[in-house]
Amino acid sequence: MPHPARPLRKLGFLTIGLFDPADPGPGHQSTLEIIELGERLGFDSAWLRHRHLQFGISSPIAVMAAASQRTTRIELGTAVTPLGWENPLRLAEDLATVDLLAGGRINPGLSVGEPMNYDTVKHELYPDSSEAEDFSYARMDRLARLVAGEPVRDFSGKQGVVEEFSNRVEPHSPGLRDRLWYGAGSTKSAVWAGEHGFNLLSSSVVFPEADQEPDFALVQQSQIRAFREAAQGHGPARVSQGLVVIPTDSASPAQREKYQRYVDERTPRTRAPQGPKGMLFAPDLIGTSDEIAEQLYAHAGFQEIDEVAFALPFSFDHEDYVQILTDIAGSLGPALGWTPAEGRQ
Repeated sequence: MPHPARPLRKLGFLTIGLFDPADPGPGHQSTLEIIELGERLGFDSAWLRHRHLQFGISSPIAVMAAASQRTTRIELGTAVTPLGWENPLRLAEDLATVDLLAGGRINPGLSVGEPMNYDTVKHELYPDSSEAEDFSYARMDRLARLVAGEPVRDFSGKQGVVEEFSNRVEPHSPGLRDRLWYGAGSTKSAVWAGEHGFNLLSSSVVFPEADQEPDFALVQQSQIRAFREAAQGHGPARVSQGLVVIPTDSASPAQREKYQRYVDERTPRTRAPQGPKGMLFAPDLIGTSDEIAEQLYAHAGFQEIDEVAFALPFSFDHEDYVQILTDIAGSLGPALGWTPAEGRQ
């Protein structure tokens, strides 16, 4: 169990920003209200899932920009933006712009790989280059270089009377490169992230090695340790864990029943490895804050970290998220040794 001298240092939450496709506005407004609530409750960070051609946030950068103007302190992140959908140069411009608007509060979480269901969308996403696109780690390296302000070209200076050009991505936001996170589910990805100076997002999905016991917590623990070893000499090497937690302290009987049905439907997938890669899902944690804290203290992955971004369930209602976040901030966080932002010296 974590030593009492190292309490939970940073408490965040992750939301998908679900909306009704027939009327998507209210869902996006709800997400902004939830982020505002998170700041009032003292959370350190709010993270947005990234969903393309689904009924969740497709443009978290735009949502972060809006949230940055409604909040003053809470950090804003993505978990994660799949780089296969992005042009790294344009993304670097957008991230720096929002980071400056937010006063240096942005934490971009990213991943690489071929876009999900690529064959169904490649003709629109990359009509002229779909077979030539590079979805490897090189795409992440390129984004990091551009965010860091490395030269894009040799050309710069004035052209004509008023046009002035830069040889790097503008605007430049100092410090943003150190706040880039990589969403890793395998030891290989965790080690790569550490070696290349990224922070690590470890979620509720991991891929074990062929010789590893299919125990989610132990696999996550080993990946975090491998990341930290690889990251030596590459900066702070922060790690955030993102499990689904559903505290029921102040939930109504109807909410408790609804939450339990949700967990029961998702639990069977956690009992055995899934798919050809043996993917492991973490069980959702439901119960009182004291019960969840006890489970977390016994969790090998949790024992390795002092930052979390607890994931909100996908399909709940606004009032459910209000109750869950209020219980996390008021009961679960303190049970894990966390202090709300306003209460720190």
